Amino acid sequence: MIEIKNLSHAYFKKRILDDVNLHIEKNERCALVGRNGAGKSTMIHTMLGLLPLQKGSITMGGISNTRQGWKEIVSYLPEKFHLYPHLTGEENMRFFASLASKKVDMESINEKLKLVSLENAKDDQITTYSKGMLQRLGLALMLYYDSPIIILDEPTSGLDPVGREEILEIIKSLTEKTIIMASHHLNEIEEVCTHVAFLEKGKITKYSMAEFLSVDLKERQA
Repeated sequence: MIEIKNLSHAYFKKRILDDVNLHIEKNERCALVGRNGAGKSTMIHTMLGLLPLQKGSITMGGISNTRQGWKEIVSYLPEKFHLYPHLTGEENMRFFASLASKKVDMESINEKLKLVSLENAKDDQITTYSKGMLQRLGLALMLYYDSPIIILDEPTSGLDPVGREEILEIIKSLTEKTIIMASHHLNEIEEVCTHVAFLEKGKITKYSMAEFLSVDLKERQA
């Protein structure tokens, strides 16, 4: 489903990614972990075309990210995203849905709001939402697009324990999606992911979850 070959990226001659190779199968939930500055954001942004592809190749769903069409099969939820505070939750969903298609599917919008437990708050302005509710609204919008590949960048950042668990439960329910999730929280990774891609010194090593849990903690500290 996702194939990264010989991916390299450098900033001012400092190589951040060094011939990275990673294969992610359909319906895997793969955590992307590494210390601060290891290159997680660089890798994600290169996959999404937000940074230029300096060396190597990236295909998602069999489509190169340098060609048209790949955006139709990938959804991305950044760590920080912007919604319209003067609109309600449902109005935000309708607005962003209209950017993807001329016809807005209200049945799907209501279904996704229910999935993230926001059906009773959909008519409230999002200025009244907690950070956890805003994060769930972002997930609902991403799920509306129904892309087979989902990329999440620190999806629980800044949330309290209850909000974090709500987000993790939603992610765990996405059993028919291929997911890459950047995270610093090992307990979250163990809870929701099937595999781990550990990025260190520009190289990446992929583990099954069982393999990852058997590696010395110092070697896999994110």
